[in-house]
Amino acid sequence: MVKSIGIRKLKTAIFISGNGSNMKNLIRFSKTKNSPIVVDFVLSNNKKANGIIHLKKTKINFKIFNFKQRNNDEKKILDILEERKIHLICLAGFMKILSKNFIKKFNGKILNIHPSLLPKYKGLNTHERVILNNEKFSGCTVHIVNERLDSGKIILQKKVKISKKDNSETLSKKILKQEHLLYPKALRKMLSKI
Repeated sequence: MVKSIGIRKLKTAIFISGNGSNMKNLIRFSKTKNSPIVVDFVLSNNKKANGIIHLKKTKINFKIFNFKQRNNDEKKILDILEERKIHLICLAGFMKILSKNFIKKFNGKILNIHPSLLPKYKGLNTHERVILNNEKFSGCTVHIVNERLDSGKIILQKKVKISKKDNSETLSKKILKQEHLLYPKALRKMLSKI
């Protein structure tokens, strides 16, 4: 139940695979007074995801699909999302690739956060690759999901300076802090236009 009058909060689902730190952050953000979203549903492809432990302490509905039969699972997921009247999906460390059909159904309403300054370093192991290439900067990007991996329209980016002492782990921590600030800002920016 949304108490703030005059602000229509968009029913949102979050898809996770791991620790769920961006999920926790988005849930916190959704409870702030002027947030444009309300988190109604979480999906994980990993029953051992640490994020699930956090969800058990909340009243948020969640389901686990292993994506072994992607087409079947996606059909079931779309049914759930339709039934719950979900209008937006936020991918937060979700390690499965959604089908073109699934992406089309949500027509520009699936967001992802990626730990690099796209279009550089798409895909996995971004921090290792960035360090290996002696980059001076990295960062994170919130973008709209399209059919091509990490290639959708960029909503916002945040640059992070890499120090000589950084390794992939320290860089990952630095960037994660910025992800937590960037995702809510990107949601505000995108949803202010709807």
